[in-house]
Amino acid sequence: MAMKRSRKIALIVVGALAVVVAVSVVVQKQKAGVVAVQTEDVKRQDLTSVVTASGEIRPRHYVNINSQSFGKIVAIAVQEGERVRRGQVLLRMEAVQAGADVDASRAGVASLESAVEAAQANLKTSQAELRRNHADFDRATLNWDRAQGLFKDQLISQQEYDTRKAEFESAEASVALAEARVTQSQAELNRSRSNLLQSRANLTRADDFLQKTIYTSPIDGVVTNLPVHVGEQSVPGVQNTPGSFLLTVADMAEVTAEVKVDETDIVNVKMSQPAEVTIDAFPNQTFKGRVTEIGTTALVRSTGRSTAELQTGTQEAKDFKVVITLDNPPDIVRPGLSTTSRITTATRAKVLAIPIQALTIRRKADIEAAERASKGDKTAKAATVAATPENKDKEEWQGVFVVKDGQARFKKVETGITGVTDIEITSGIEEGQKIVTGSYRVLRELRHLAKVREEKPGEGPKGEQR
Repeated sequence: MAMKRSRKIALIVVGALAVVVAVSVVVQKQKAGVVAVQTEDVKRQDLTSVVTASGEIRPRHYVNINSQSFGKIVAIAVQEGERVRRGQVLLRMEAVQAGADVDASRAGVASLESAVEAAQANLKTSQAELRRNHADFDRATLNWDRAQGLFKDQLISQQEYDTRKAEFESAEASVALAEARVTQSQAELNRSRSNLLQSRANLTRADDFLQKTIYTSPIDGVVTNLPVHVGEQSVPGVQNTPGSFLLTVADMAEVTAEVKVDETDIVNVKMSQPAEVTIDAFPNQTFKGRVTEIGTTALVRSTGRSTAELQTGTQEAKDFKVVITLDNPPDIVRPGLSTTSRITTATRAKVLAIPIQALTIRRKADIEAAERASKGDKTAKAATVAATPENKDKEEWQGVFVVKDGQARFKKVETGITGVTDIEITSGIEEGQKIVTGSYRVLRELRHLAKVREEKPGEGPKGEQR
């Protein structure tokens, strides 16, 4: 009896195990082909599109002062970081020769001014003499005309007639001589005036050279860079040439962040857009500002040079300069500080938005082939072949996978602005729909109309507890 009971128990256990195994097999078969996915409901939210760029702090207005002449620095009247006023003396160069040239030119001008005055007096004398000779000539002309009439009537002698004629001819010659003297005096005066103008020009040139040995501030501001010292030689030349650059004066009343924006983002940046600026030197502060300048020339990222300077085209990555003016910069901010700017290029309120990673690309031919296959179309296989990469039909759709009735259905969508983690959807899906958001591997391989199940939080790809 005991053996029969043991056999019955064993048979019952074996039967139960067989049922469990059968049920497990059925469940596994049912699960075959079902993809575990992460999902999320489509919802409305406020979305902000931001362009991030890095650069450095720069004053809105600054002047790099370069050497304008050869010479030795004999005095520096300011220190780096000192505030200066417009017209204030900053630096002096050696000016012995320039001063001597000015003194010599001034003496020459004074001498020629005296010569002009003498020539003017001589001209006046010549003009007075000419007027007197004209008067004498007029009187001699009257006497001569009268003498000719009297002599014709034989009322005067031949001697008297000859005397009046000689007086007339003498007066005529005196007028001609006086006119020549006036012309000569006028020429002398013109020559003296020309020499005076030339001498004054020489004085202006010498004085300008002297003034260029004294460097004054062209604006109100702060001396932000002073690399030279007393006793050094300076030479005129282009900026950054050794000996040519003297100092920089910057107007720190208006401070900007000059950043470089990637060429793919620059099309979204517009004038007056708001921006948030962080400065590495002030890690716990954020400064408000607005875009005040947008560069139009691309800068090669590796060199910082504009494409206009290059002889040939380049395929390197390019940036564009964007200037952001800070609203309330700190008083102790300094040019050259590293900064990061976040420019708000667009803002949307209560728009449909999904995680960026949910957006994927599928070929139109693949979607159509899956639809035909689901309807039992015998041409589905041919449609799948038509969707191979070798085929010319390569039209691609942008969309998301919507979960409905245990299937992932690909929906073509149109997008709007892009936020930090989400992207706006303008058409294609509706609020409240459930979409596939992950994982990345699943989204990359997921097919239209594939069977899916939602992966619970904390589960791994196959449903195991993490």
